[in-house]
Amino acid sequence: MILKNLKILSQNIQKNHLIVNTILKTQSYFDIILIQELPWSVIYKVPSTSSSEGENLVGTIHHPNWLLFTINPVKKATSPKVTAYINICLSSLCFSLRSDIINYIDILLILFTNNCTQYFIMNIYSNSSHLALKYLKDIEVNIDNILIMTGDFNIRNSLWDPAFLHHSSTSDNLLIIADSFHLAFLTPTNSYPTRYSDIVGEANLTIDLIFLRYGSTELNQHSIHPNW
Repeated sequence: MILKNLKILSQNIQKNHLIVNTILKTQSYFDIILIQELPWSVIYKVPSTSSSEGENLVGTIHHPNWLLFTINPVKKATSPKVTAYINICLSSLCFSLRSDIINYIDILLILFTNNCTQYFIMNIYSNSSHLALKYLKDIEVNIDNILIMTGDFNIRNSLWDPAFLHHSSTSDNLLIIADSFHLAFLTPTNSYPTRYSDIVGEANLTIDLIFLRYGSTELNQHSIHPNW
C-alpha cells in the first residue's frame, strides 16, 4: 500500500450512537476512522461469583466491515474516550494495539506494517484538565515512525482558532510533545470550528487537531467537513 493514499477520518461524536453508526455504514471510502468520545453501554449481564444478579458487560458499536481497536473498559464509568475502526480491506497490514508502550485509557497507539516498515497511529482525547498530555509529558516515551497523531485536545489557541485571539501555555506542551515524536501541526485547507455549541451565545470551538510526521507531502492538505 502507498501511504499517501491512506484515507483517515477523525471525529469527536460526543457519545452519539446514531452518528457513529452512520459513519460506519456510509464512509467505507475511508481506510481508518478515529473516534473520540464513543458511546459505551451495558450489553448484558454475565455470571459472577460475587453477585447473584451477575456483572455488567460493557461494550460499544461494532460493524462487520470494520475492525475495532480500543481498550476494554472494566465498567461504563471508566470507559475509554478513544477508539479506532480499521477497514477490513487493510487487515493484511496486521494492525495491533500497543498498550505496552502507552498505557493510558484515553490514548490509543496502533501499530501496522507496510512494506516491511512499522508505523504508528495515535488517537488522543485530552480532557479539560489536559490529563492525556500530562501523561505523555511525564513518560517521555520515544516512538519512531508515528504517521499521524490526532484527536480532541481541548485547547484553544490563536494558532489554530482564528476566532480566539489568545495563546495558551498548554498548547506549548502539546507542540513540544508533537515535536518529540517528529510531528508537525497541520493547517486545514478550509477554516471551520470543529465543535459546534448547542447553547445560544456560546462560542464554537476549534479543539480537534491533526499532526503528521515531518516531511510528509500531505502536510496541510486535509479538510474539515462542517456538515458532519
